[in-house]
Amino acid sequence: MKALKNRIILDYPELKKIIEAHKIIGHRIVCTIGSWDMLHIGHLRYLIKAKDFGDILVVGADSDRGIKIYKKSELRPIIPQDERMEMLQYQECVDYVTLVDDIDEQGNWQYGLAATLQPHVFVTTPDSYSKEQLDGIRRHVGEVIVLPRQAENTSTSIIIEQTTKKHIEKLLSEITKRK
Repeated sequence: MKALKNRIILDYPELKKIIEAHKIIGHRIVCTIGSWDMLHIGHLRYLIKAKDFGDILVVGADSDRGIKIYKKSELRPIIPQDERMEMLQYQECVDYVTLVDDIDEQGNWQYGLAATLQPHVFVTTPDSYSKEQLDGIRRHVGEVIVLPRQAENTSTSIIIEQTTKKHIEKLLSEITKRK
């Protein structure tokens, strides 16, 4: 495996300097944010499509704290933030990864990454943000593109639910056989 330079940049001012350099040489900047918990084919297809809208793809990974708030569950995320960011940096279509932790107690993103980088394009899915939040994002970016989910019936939540259900069914089956 080819050695990768570290593409995880946690310091927003440092990331802004890098992105500004890309803008100066004419690169179109694309940004997207997600939890990326249990990276699956839908995530990867989405990231590849997002990259198609520009030259440089910056991916924000929601913090563990933020996911617990907006998923309203102490059981999520499954994969810790450092590991999720590391997996993202290994994806060929991803140029830079950063952590997104400016999520309020209601689970709403406060636009820090978009305001700092002011990308040409922000890519999202239909159910990620309310209309009001999309209006807030639009104040900081050139264009918002809403992509449909890229793998029907594939989501981290569905994978967790189906796996848990199968394990519970198996355990119940084994328990009833013993009686």
